[in-house]
Amino acid sequence: MSLTITYRAAAALSFLAASLSAAPVMAKDCAPLSAGSSQIVFSGWSGPKLPVFVHKPQTAGVDSRIVFVMHGVQRDGDRYRDEWRDLAEKHNFIVVVPTFGRKDFPTTGSYNLGNIVDKKGHKAPKAKWSFSAIEPLFDNIVCRVSGNQRGYALYGHSAGGQFVHRYVAFADAPRMEAAVAANSGWYTMPDDRAFPYGWGGDVAGLVSPAKAFQRPLTILLGTQDIDRKDPNLRINEEADKQGQTRFDRGHGFLAAAHKQAGAAMPLNWKIVYAPEVGHDNGQMAPFAIPYLLGAAASAPSLQVAVKAEADLE
Repeated sequence: MSLTITYRAAAALSFLAASLSAAPVMAKDCAPLSAGSSQIVFSGWSGPKLPVFVHKPQTAGVDSRIVFVMHGVQRDGDRYRDEWRDLAEKHNFIVVVPTFGRKDFPTTGSYNLGNIVDKKGHKAPKAKWSFSAIEPLFDNIVCRVSGNQRGYALYGHSAGGQFVHRYVAFADAPRMEAAVAANSGWYTMPDDRAFPYGWGGDVAGLVSPAKAFQRPLTILLGTQDIDRKDPNLRINEEADKQGQTRFDRGHGFLAAAHKQAGAAMPLNWKIVYAPEVGHDNGQMAPFAIPYLLGAAASAPSLQVAVKAEADLE
């Protein structure tokens, strides 16, 4: 009897100790966000820990929009957060910039191609895709702000724009309500060409065209992003089939989508422009605001204000 009691007591103490030791971790993972700019570490997914740069406006409330901003090839999430900070304060949305550093995501394939396939071309587990960090990170941010948000918006510039347009096609993203891909260098085209230049080859069957085309994707192009000599512009036979510059390739991407969708599938993708803007995230960001906040159709005054603000920068 005493052995039984001792065993049960030990088991109970062990369970209690485990519970107590786990509690601070949970509390830390969901610690409230203070107003202003901050940095957190996100570990609530199957991939590596991610530094996340955040800006929460002073006036943010439980329903404030959450906007994910995807950085470019330099992996400089802090700079991207800082470039979006004033817009977040002005329009009262929360900026969240997950940073996919080179240590854990050293290649184009591991970050902006989604980590869908490994170096040998084999399909990676979906839980390890870089795309798979976004939905659980959204839950984490909602927890940290004690929010009521049911969906989020997604923006990316350059390599981040590549991440976004592929996310729209490949990711399980049931709560993504708006997506803006700005100045992508090249695209995974909505056709049967082998990945990464199309939806075929090793990734065939991973995309539902009808589902992808129904998602709200805005392709935001700077009208002066036409530098063929940019060292970060991919130049090869496959990329050049899409166009000679980022500006041209954006049009090629949408044309391919229209061709693939045809009359059978509704297409909820469109192109918009940032006049006189080149390859510059800070200058592109104001032009994305109406589409991220859901005001593109209903608030032309906001679009005019955003353009005026951009012209002053």
